[in-house]
Amino acid sequence: MSECAHVAELPRPEPAPRSETCPACLAVGGHPVQLRLCLVCGDVGCCDSSPFRHASEHFKETGHAVMRSFEADETWRWCFVDGSIV
Repeated sequence: MSECAHVAELPRPEPAPRSETCPACLAVGGHPVQLRLCLVCGDVGCCDSSPFRHASEHFKETGHAVMRSFEADETWRWCFVDGSIV
């Protein structure tokens, strides 16, 4: 894992999750796979293994670069801009 400039820009403490699952998946009747939490605003989205890829869509729409796994016992973070675990 490496540090990136985007991690230093994150709010502290991290934002509270806006939901317990991917609301965009629920809205279209989808089943989210591997949830991700936006570390800028607390949006919860599904990963790129899900059909709709809502976490990636959130990044494209907002520019919020860093998210973390929202799965139990996982703490890794991903930067969309740097394309790496941070």
